[in-house]
Amino acid sequence: MKKSILLFSLLLVFNTYAQDNIPNIDVKTLDGKTLNIQEVTNKDNIVIVSLWATWCVPCIKELDAISDVYDEWQEETGVELIAVSVDDSRTVKRVKTLINGKGWDYQVLLDTNNDLKRALGASTVPLTIVIKNNKIVLRHSGYSPGSEDELYEKIKELSL
Repeated sequence: MKKSILLFSLLLVFNTYAQDNIPNIDVKTLDGKTLNIQEVTNKDNIVIVSLWATWCVPCIKELDAISDVYDEWQEETGVELIAVSVDDSRTVKRVKTLINGKGWDYQVLLDTNNDLKRALGASTVPLTIVIKNNKIVLRHSGYSPGSEDELYEKIKELSL
């Protein structure tokens, strides 16, 4: 009985984290337009989707670190980053101000109901996923300095 429960638990965890398709979820632009995340990420190039929040210090550090080298990344690999804020209705007002202050050159979308976050099985942010051919090929949760370099190496490898 214990083995069955353990096996079921492992399968459930594996299925949650082994998702390889981007979910069919609607998100909003900063000006309130609705977009489907599948359509936004369905491109010929590699797309990074970063789930973040204004209150998440590691999220902001990661997006700042990538911002410093983003032009070079795009030039070399054609990668695109989409930053999806998971701020709720209480904190979403801070998103536009923060972005304007940071000068990030990313497309920023809003997931105020956390539908995308739930569909991706994300328990925490930052969550960074890499998408190629509308399939999730890499998931990384959390941030530590230098993680952006590892991410870039993976993107270069995928773009060959």
